[in-house]
Amino acid sequence: MNACEQPIEAHQALFYHDSAEYLAGVFDFITPALDRDEPVAIAVPEPKLRLLEPELGDRAAPIQLLDMFELGRNPGRIIPAVLGMIERHAGRPLRYVGEPIWAGRSPEEIREAARHEALINLAWPEADISVLCPYDVAGLDDEVLRDAEHTHPGVVRDRLLGPSSAYGNGAVPPGCEQPLSEPPPGALARRFEVGDLRRLRAWIAERADESGLDTDRRTELVTAINELTTNTVKHAGTHGVLRSWTAPGEVIFEVEDSGHIVDPLAGRRLQTAGTGGLGLWMVHHLCDLVEVRSNAAGTKIRTHSRCGSAPRRRRDAGPVGVAA
Repeated sequence: MNACEQPIEAHQALFYHDSAEYLAGVFDFITPALDRDEPVAIAVPEPKLRLLEPELGDRAAPIQLLDMFELGRNPGRIIPAVLGMIERHAGRPLRYVGEPIWAGRSPEEIREAARHEALINLAWPEADISVLCPYDVAGLDDEVLRDAEHTHPGVVRDRLLGPSSAYGNGAVPPGCEQPLSEPPPGALARRFEVGDLRRLRAWIAERADESGLDTDRRTELVTAINELTTNTVKHAGTHGVLRSWTAPGEVIFEVEDSGHIVDPLAGRRLQTAGTGGLGLWMVHHLCDLVEVRSNAAGTKIRTHSRCGSAPRRRRDAGPVGVAA
């Protein structure tokens, strides 16, 4: 069996209609692990944590509970975090509940979360982990639910797990690969090459200041975009184009070059301190959303950073997916 041909138990979509069905589905999934004293992690939006915690009672203590509003703010951060869980539990079976898509997420966020769901099927081929991903049937569009069937080998309906006839064997849903929208007419653009990077950092900082980012967020954004532009001149071996514009509540940067990112998990692997390959990983952890489109014709990477102060730390208060 290759990494994509998973048993239906390995990655399940839970289609639920109400709170009772949600609770039943989650508890059906985690109870066998709790009974065997095996590790369990739950990363769901804060309101779902408030729903689960009273029902868990004393059994909540050994469970790692994470707010998906924070962990999954950028879906590109989730796989490294789960890989960190797998490593910490040293080969013990892990049950993980993750809900990265909820009603009210933007279309761009939903596309990247659906990409994340597909990449789960590639991310840990040798690990002993089972994943349950709840989907709100009443609150999500039909297209989102169709994509869930595409990205999950198993689907739970009415507390019964069955195979998904639409499973795509690890392929990203086609809608996630549609070209990025064109920048607005007022977008600023600068071509750059290796000798321009210092001046470019100053230009990025100016755009960040104008957008209203606070000092910490501005520093993070300059670091992130500098990683992308440095990667362009280092790996693409050519010049690139950097664009910037604002949208309500956020500042957006886009780096375009002629390179091709072949690895679908680039930036989503667990990184070890002191090793290389941190560039795109850092961008995912410093920005609130990262959209990547790459093929033989070239690459565009678009970052979104929300204006205002830095987001709250997650409940686990630990580093996201970095092994010391």
